[in-house]
Amino acid sequence: MINLIKTFINKVLRSLFKKKKNIKLGLYGPPNGGKTTLANRICKDWLGEDMGTVSNIAHETREIQIKEQINIKSKGKELTFNLVDTPGIATKIDFEDFVKAGLKEKQAKQRAKEATKGVIDSIKWLDEMDAVIIVLDATKDPFTQVNITIVGNLQARNIPVLIVANKSDLKKADVKKVQSSYPQYSVIGISAKYGNNIDKFYEGLFAIAG
Repeated sequence: MINLIKTFINKVLRSLFKKKKNIKLGLYGPPNGGKTTLANRICKDWLGEDMGTVSNIAHETREIQIKEQINIKSKGKELTFNLVDTPGIATKIDFEDFVKAGLKEKQAKQRAKEATKGVIDSIKWLDEMDAVIIVLDATKDPFTQVNITIVGNLQARNIPVLIVANKSDLKKADVKKVQSSYPQYSVIGISAKYGNNIDKFYEGLFAIAG
């Protein structure tokens, strides 16, 4: 029953923006979930170039990044969209965490300031999105305050969603736990870093934005 309702809602929402020429597809999620790694994977696969810089330190992406006119193909279908990589959303940003990660105090404070602005911008940009991919680290608890906040904002706006359980190549990854936490959405386990299951991910994009 849930799947039938999910399919119906997605069909209705897709019809609302099907005629739009510039579909905005947003990448959302907490810091270090792998949003930019996935953005780079998509851009490499279809444009032959990277989109942004990846780092082990949280909040590497602190500004909205857009790559326009990405055209993907899957099973005879084509989809063109503008990919929007957003800063990671967090409920708390403390410069001391950046100091612990190896940054000097001045750099850490600047990064914290930029990261805070990035979170605000990410939320604002939700109103611009036609569809959203939520990128979660499958090795971590999916049912956090940050993730619930992201999902709640998307549900309030009736935006079509695909959840990616990233880092599925790691031993601690639990894709089923992500799925059970958000049964209202389709969840696909992938490794953005190595490209595992990426074809199924592209099929999933057509389900929400095709």
